[in-house]
Amino acid sequence: MRHSLKLMLAAALSVALTTAAAADPVVLPARIAKVAQQYADAGVYPAMVVVMVDDGHAQVAGFGKLADGRAPDGNTVFEIGSVTKTFTALLLAREVEAKKLRLDTPVGTLLPDFRIPARHGKPITLGLLAEQFSGLPRLPGNLQPADLGNPYADYGRDRLKAFLASYTLPRDPGAAYEYSNLGFGLLGEALAQHAKLSYGELVQREVLAPLGMRSSGAELTPAMRARLAPGHDEEGETARHWQWDVLAGAGTLLSTGDDMSRYLQANMGLLKTSLAAAMRLAHEPRRDIGGGDRIGLAWMTHHTAQGDVIWHNGETGGYSSFIGFTSDGRRGVAILANATGAPQDLGFAALLPSAPLPVVHKAIAMPPAQLDAYVGRYTLGPGHALNVFRRAGQLFVQATGQGAFPLFASAPDAFFARVAPITIDFERAADGKVGALTLHQNGHDRHAPRTQSATATDGTSSVRLDPALLHDYVGRYALGAGAEFAITVQHGQLYVQLTGQAAYPVYAKAKDHFFYTVVDARLDFKRDAAGKVLALVLHQNGQDLRAPRQP
Repeated sequence: MRHSLKLMLAAALSVALTTAAAADPVVLPARIAKVAQQYADAGVYPAMVVVMVDDGHAQVAGFGKLADGRAPDGNTVFEIGSVTKTFTALLLAREVEAKKLRLDTPVGTLLPDFRIPARHGKPITLGLLAEQFSGLPRLPGNLQPADLGNPYADYGRDRLKAFLASYTLPRDPGAAYEYSNLGFGLLGEALAQHAKLSYGELVQREVLAPLGMRSSGAELTPAMRARLAPGHDEEGETARHWQWDVLAGAGTLLSTGDDMSRYLQANMGLLKTSLAAAMRLAHEPRRDIGGGDRIGLAWMTHHTAQGDVIWHNGETGGYSSFIGFTSDGRRGVAILANATGAPQDLGFAALLPSAPLPVVHKAIAMPPAQLDAYVGRYTLGPGHALNVFRRAGQLFVQATGQGAFPLFASAPDAFFARVAPITIDFERAADGKVGALTLHQNGHDRHAPRTQSATATDGTSSVRLDPALLHDYVGRYALGAGAEFAITVQHGQLYVQLTGQAAYPVYAKAKDHFFYTVVDARLDFKRDAAGKVLALVLHQNGQDLRAPRQP
């Protein structure tokens, strides 16, 4: 971060609890506690804290175990990911309520040294950033982290300025909803610059200290680290703590169950706070975002026959979170977990008694060679397919134009995802070979027959090369600055691994021309006059990067 976080706990508290948490009865429904325990037992969320508020009574309950064997509690620290956006939106709403800023203030007014893109004379405003209607993409195109395990740590102000100066908006600001970490990071930076503070200092002074959230912040202090629940990535491996620079407003905050209980109750109107009017402004639905849902300033409103739910979720490389409450202010829930896969289904089930409970699957081990039976392309419809591939001992699936995520076996031919409530059943033909799959998601079942080719992001299908030809490409290719590509062949599939990253499969478009499915990128191999491969060229994000082959 550009500025060190200065704790300002001496600031006057303007909060008064209306309930005494220690004397509150148990309010967490037994059915919710049962599923939370199932998540812990299955290892989906090794440690989870659930905050429940019902009719003015609050409870913080822990499930699972930490690394030292202790159960998590209200003092356990978690990354809250994109729930941070509700804090950034509150910072904006506070300034609007104080008449220091307006929602229609162009963001460039607060960042005079930035060149902010506009379209047809329409600027990106502070309100459009908070409503996710700015026209900016989810992530900046020049986000190329040196360490994928900590992707935002080295993305600073200069790189953000460079991206915005070169970016052309695809549509007018305000024209369409597009969830954007970039947009909220820009909003947080603008508000911080306006206050002449770092983002961490600003949120500490204006939100955390007034609400008495003493174990929350933008930086992991030694005291917080001692209580941190170690995160776990999508494959169940220990994940590193994410650090943030200029995009902090999108997801930097850490918090605890006790602190999130205060934040939840304040948003529900159960705590007396000077932030109440700003919170109401942030909650107010302003724009439609599809499926009958609407968005205010970060907060989304989901309409149901049982009433409206105001909510947001979050996820980092090793943590997930959810916060929501009914619009009548009677029932609220916050969930913090130390693994990926946002637990909103459990959150909605806690808020809406008739909502279905999520089904918890327990993974079983399956030999890597057995996983190869499922590898292939499965066609869902015109221009829409699922690419299933194996990386090391893990099966992955990637839908056309989307990112890849791991699948876990619950039984032979039956798999589930942890990043979303998705299950996949593979179907075998009379000869015993896998010939199709059925995707189960959101109450729909979609059948997809299998082919042997992968599909690039532009719709190009792969071709099958002579397996012997693949060995022409095996070797190391120096990209520069200590980075190199290591190319191997495994089970007849070409894999490419960049220094510090995982190995990913690439698929042949033609001889010497390959594409990724996990990212929008291509590789072209270059040969000399004798036909020997001398180099490769990586095409990604509008750049062409040459990497000579090493001896």
